[in-house]
Amino acid sequence: MNAVLQRVSFAKVEVGGNVIGEIEKGLMILLGVSHDDEKEDLQWLAKKIVGMRIFSDEEGKMNKSVQDVVGNILLISQFTLQASTKKGNRPSYIGAAHPDKAIPLYEEMIATLSDLTGKKIETGEFGADMQVSLLNDGPVTIFIDSKDKK
Repeated sequence: MNAVLQRVSFAKVEVGGNVIGEIEKGLMILLGVSHDDEKEDLQWLAKKIVGMRIFSDEEGKMNKSVQDVVGNILLISQFTLQASTKKGNRPSYIGAAHPDKAIPLYEEMIATLSDLTGKKIETGEFGADMQVSLLNDGPVTIFIDSKDKK
């Protein structure tokens, strides 16, 4: 399971011209679920996300987490994060989890992040054609892969 975290001043996701998720200051997260991900990957990644110190403290140093700054989270499922680009110029998505596995893990990630932060998690719509807008603050963009935990 991997995630791209972007520290944002603002982010929103639209489907069919309708805003379905929107946040002010916080994290916009793209989540990729692979076919071999398990609950352990999800738990590790969720704790890593919530504890990641990428927000500025009073001295301007990245020393605070999304919880410390009472920030919000917008979580969007993105299977293309599982792309393999080893051969040719057309990415292969064979490593991405099928919806019957990915949807429950995505929904569990929403619940886990909500439990850890005590806040409602804004989301995209799984499998939909989404338009995402954001103002990256910094810019700060971090890539985390649960396979790197060991």
